[in-house]
Amino acid sequence: MREPSSKFIKIRCPKCKNEQITFGKAATEVKCLVCSKVLVESSGGKSKIKARVLEVLE
Repeated sequence: MREPSSKFIKIRCPKCKNEQITFGKAATEVKCLVCSKVLVESSGGKSKIKARVLEVLE
């Protein structure tokens, strides 16, 4: 069986320091749940992450 190529990641908002978990290949824009800053932009495949990645979750 093949391993999935994308994982969930824990990121920290650079503006308000809120931590949240998102998918590494998000299909839509992901905003901070506290301050609404865009943290992840969809790019058709792997997402453009605009926040600090704290850890990759297995």
